[in-house]
Amino acid sequence: MFKLFKKDLILFFHDQRSVILTFLLPVILITLFAFAYGSIGAYDGSSEPVRLLVTDLDNTMPSTEIINKLDSLEDIKTVASDSIEAKELVIKGKYACALIIYKGYQDSLENGKSTPVELIYDRSREMEIGILQQDLMSILMSSTSEIIVKKSIEKYLHKQFPGISAGNIDNILGQAIKKENNKLSIKRTPVVGVKNDTKLGLIQAVAGTAILMLLFSVAGVGTSILEEKENGTINRLLYSPLKGSAILYSKMLFAFFISMIQLTAMFLFAWLILNMDMRVNIPGLVLMIIATSFAVSSLGIFLAAVVKTRQQAQNLSTIIILVMSAIGGSMIPLFIMPSILQKIALLSVNYWGIQGFYDLFWRVLPLKEILPKIFILTGIGIFMTLSSILLFKNRIMKL
Repeated sequence: MFKLFKKDLILFFHDQRSVILTFLLPVILITLFAFAYGSIGAYDGSSEPVRLLVTDLDNTMPSTEIINKLDSLEDIKTVASDSIEAKELVIKGKYACALIIYKGYQDSLENGKSTPVELIYDRSREMEIGILQQDLMSILMSSTSEIIVKKSIEKYLHKQFPGISAGNIDNILGQAIKKENNKLSIKRTPVVGVKNDTKLGLIQAVAGTAILMLLFSVAGVGTSILEEKENGTINRLLYSPLKGSAILYSKMLFAFFISMIQLTAMFLFAWLILNMDMRVNIPGLVLMIIATSFAVSSLGIFLAAVVKTRQQAQNLSTIIILVMSAIGGSMIPLFIMPSILQKIALLSVNYWGIQGFYDLFWRVLPLKEILPKIFILTGIGIFMTLSSILLFKNRIMKL
């Protein structure tokens, strides 16, 4: 098996075109996408309602009214949560933002003080948060605060000036409400993307492009099995003392090895040339590279095992890779896509790989939070490997 692996490795590095396509083309694409995504963190084209976590620590009539009004808006869907859980969910990328209404909100309105309201959010959703804040400010400046201010001023005016006219009261109320509205504000606190200087666009360019090119590279490795079958190489190898399984294992080992080299090279390029910080979580990065390489390489072998000819393998792999990359986030950032595509993306290798690298470089999560994605990628690799072994014996060995 290792001799066959060595043979494939020597042939690969002697093929200058393959080496250039494997390493130089992804570098060029990463650089182009890095420039193209320079301002991607400030855009969100989603037409789905914004899911807003809401924590009401005041539990008064005004705070409840705010939540009810937010929930009545078509473009906002509120989800009740406590403050600690809400912050954790935003950090982990489950939600884009959370609104916290602190204790004393009603008292602050009655006493004319600044309202204790905070919006914690993911910096990658700046445009979405900006639009959301407009809705929040509109609601804060609506009937909840105005009623409290009006009642307070009307009571005072009637007490001090029993004969005051309704017109004069309205003028005074208008000026007072305008003044009070200036005190209404929402504290904005980013909790994601603040621990390092790595830009979201750079992470998207590196992770998305690297996995996309990785899929094409390993698909070529898988196709080489059918090429060797067609030119009779596999038949000649079967006459040797080698077992048929050794041929497949050597290809898998070669695909896995090339995947790890290519993925490592892409991140080294991003570190040395594009100043991407690789020190955020070294153990997590190593495990993500291994798991992603394993899942992608096994998928490449699997694609070759389900078809009968090299031409079929090339056509099928191109279609599947492009579709998976489109819905999985390699071509377009996932948070820009509609909700239905975000759910379908769970079926692609690209999604789990890219989200794992987002957790590393953008959310800066600890290893224990990234392990589920690593396990899923490993599970995909195991499933594809076992399926490839079965299909290889039933299709390739009998032909």
